[in-house]
Amino acid sequence: MANHNVRGWRRVVHAFGYSMKGFQACFRYEEAFRQEIFLLIPLVPLALWLGENPVERALLVGSLLVVPIVELLNSAIEANVDRVGPERHELSGRAKDIASAAVFSSIAFCLVIWAIILVPKLG
Repeated sequence: MANHNVRGWRRVVHAFGYSMKGFQACFRYEEAFRQEIFLLIPLVPLALWLGENPVERALLVGSLLVVPIVELLNSAIEANVDRVGPERHELSGRAKDIASAAVFSSIAFCLVIWAIILVPKLG
């Protein structure tokens, strides 16, 4: 866990290690995160190819990257709720549903960005 006595570059190195553990845990235990990462593999190069200028490329790639970022937060919320206990509780369900809605919103955001940039190029 976090060591509050670590300062400077050692703190950055430790924080990086914790972040990598988080990526590994999410990839290992969360199928949705794995699916999103596997979709990024072909979509990021496609976004770089389809974008006509740096701004379009940044929007296309950035909108893709928002989805797994929100999925990481969703997974963290779900893990925390599940840690509290297995019994059903209205607030636990609400927290999970809201986090899931955030993932859905990030996917919708991505689709809207891609449509705004690419649909005019089709016509």
